[in-house]
Amino acid sequence: MRLEKMDTFFTARLNGYDEHMMTEIEGAEEFYPYTATLLPLEHDVNVLDLGCGTGLELEYYFTLNGKASVVGIDLSADMLEVLKRKFSDCKIKLICGSYFDVPFGANCFDAAVSVESLHHFTAAQKLKLYKKLNTALTDSGYFILTDYFAESEEAEHFYFSELERLKSEQGLEPNVFYHYDTPLTVEHEMEILKKAGFSDVQIMRNWKATYTILAR
Repeated sequence: MRLEKMDTFFTARLNGYDEHMMTEIEGAEEFYPYTATLLPLEHDVNVLDLGCGTGLELEYYFTLNGKASVVGIDLSADMLEVLKRKFSDCKIKLICGSYFDVPFGANCFDAAVSVESLHHFTAAQKLKLYKKLNTALTDSGYFILTDYFAESEEAEHFYFSELERLKSEQGLEPNVFYHYDTPLTVEHEMEILKKAGFSDVQIMRNWKATYTILAR
């Protein structure tokens, strides 16, 4: 397989993306609305969405809480344009960029969410991101992560080694994000969240390999 840059990959598949995610990803018809129910329902809360894409989880969240303010970050400008059209009447700020690079601020978000986005990155990248995220949340704030995870440590190791093999064979740049799934095990993901400063990390539900984790 030929690896594509992350933003290019998703932009090229924008037509039909929502339908694909909702019908081809096992459990999606349940985990998107379920994730939304875990976000704060009080008016005037501030929520950060990491890898918001076209806003599938936000479709459900804004139905539950139309008064929330959301900051969404994504690499694909075209996906953000779709999201903007969907929620033209909502309080939403969109940032085109990498959530690893975008500053979040401190003590300014009541909750953060990420759905089907973070399974492309290493433990070291996530640890740095989660530390930044922990700082950005209020004292009572929390993070909802819904993503799919590797079924074993052996599978996790295989995904990362295969990505490096493909990048080497194709002569790709080392510090560029390419689309290739490298999920951690759910146990490793939870360990990283705890290392980042989240004291209460728990599994809320799962749909086979897809889990929803709450980290306070």
